[in-house]
Amino acid sequence: MRQSRGLRFSTRRKLSKRFGEKFTVTPYLQDFKPKDRVIIKIEPFSQKGMPHHRFKGLVGEVKEKRGDAFVLDVRVGNKLKQIISRPEHLKLYK
Repeated sequence: MRQSRGLRFSTRRKLSKRFGEKFTVTPYLQDFKPKDRVIIKIEPFSQKGMPHHRFKGLVGEVKEKRGDAFVLDVRVGNKLKQIISRPEHLKLYK
């Protein structure tokens, strides 16, 4: 049987912050409306509500709010996937 690997396997460089970047509260306080387009930008200081690192950098559309998190529709290839993520891992797409 193949060895199991966790959610954060091989993410040493993908989920690392630059030297001097500090923790701030403002990403937690973001609010998005349905039909807003957002970029998935994973913040490593918060593991709660973190999407899988394969979705890092993709653009999705906010479908609804579910508790503290948001449900996103993200197109991966020809498929439309639903991702649940908290606001600190999202950034408004301009």
